[in-house]
Amino acid sequence: MSIAVAITIPCADWRRALPRASGLARRAAREALRQAAYEGDGEVSVVLADDATVADLNRRYRRRRGPTNVLSFSATPPLLGDVVIAYETTAREAKAQHKPLADHFAHLVVHGTLHLLGHDHRRAAEARRMESLEIVTLFRLGIADPYNDGAR
Repeated sequence: MSIAVAITIPCADWRRALPRASGLARRAAREALRQAAYEGDGEVSVVLADDATVADLNRRYRRRRGPTNVLSFSATPPLLGDVVIAYETTAREAKAQHKPLADHFAHLVVHGTLHLLGHDHRRAAEARRMESLEIVTLFRLGIADPYNDGAR
């Protein structure tokens, strides 16, 4: 498997708040592909954007208002697609969930990458499968289970 992970950072807040975002995104995307048993070659693009950019994409392509934390746009191999992450929403969620920004960011990269491979969470069985892949992938990256809030 030869996967290129291209990083674009149009939002300067990412560079300030998470200087190692590029390397972390590359590791997270590649590990997600490994754990999902993706065996091909290709490229994943990760865009570290702001809420305004993600809100615009969300409106144009999903017909939904406002930003979300991560959007994934699948493509045809060799380009697997784009993962776009909103800074303000991600930072706000990490703070509210008492998680390090780097951990939440890595989770969103993993989540978005799995979406590029067709994984989803609309149905309970799909959600369990996707969450399991996320948990294992994050564990391999040294990050705690993002779904374990002590209630399980």
